[in-house]
Amino acid sequence: MKAMVLAAGRGERMRPLTDTAPKPLLMVGGKRLIEYHLERLARAGFRDVVINTAWLGDTLEAALGGGDRYGLAITYSHERPEALETGGGIFRALPLLGSAPFLLVNGDVWTDIDFGALRRDPPADAHAHLVLVKNPPQHPRGDFVLAHGQVSEGEGTRHTYSGIGIYRPELFAGCTPGKFPLLPLLRRAIAAGQLTGELHAGRWYDVGTVERLQALDAELNRTAQVS
Repeated sequence: MKAMVLAAGRGERMRPLTDTAPKPLLMVGGKRLIEYHLERLARAGFRDVVINTAWLGDTLEAALGGGDRYGLAITYSHERPEALETGGGIFRALPLLGSAPFLLVNGDVWTDIDFGALRRDPPADAHAHLVLVKNPPQHPRGDFVLAHGQVSEGEGTRHTYSGIGIYRPELFAGCTPGKFPLLPLLRRAIAAGQLTGELHAGRWYDVGTVERLQALDAELNRTAQVS
């Protein structure tokens, strides 16, 4: 199974840090944010990783190279002249990902999730399998309801989409090249009963602001000192 790390965002809320470096290259706990993902992917047995880029994409490629130091083979999907949003970015990268299900990971989150446990195909009738988490303080209303393994937007306790999931290329059937979001495709899958999910009870952080980056950095440094 291949993996894709989303790394094309501008990171407006992270300015001025992201004026000179793409968000996935920001340092946290002594490492670049994206390196936590790459190391976990390698430990989980992944080999081929696609990273999409837009803002300062050449900087990202120069820093990570071909992935040899992580035990990976990294391919880049450059989005120029502008980022294509999540849906458009994934669709552009599909030729690099192939026809099989693939793991998708947002580059601006940090998590202790075991990618190896996700290294499996979604149920046969599902176009995607999402990892949901407890709602963080900045997103108290959540995104989706999870009941008996099915993801919906109906009544019930809502959870937040972690930015991590297993996707089938079939989810993007009928799409055309260009800039478009992912959410309408997930809603289409929900309507067809083709979206499953699971709840991750471990650690997960959306590193979307300078303050949250600093808080995570402090926590990881404390953890390193204890261990």
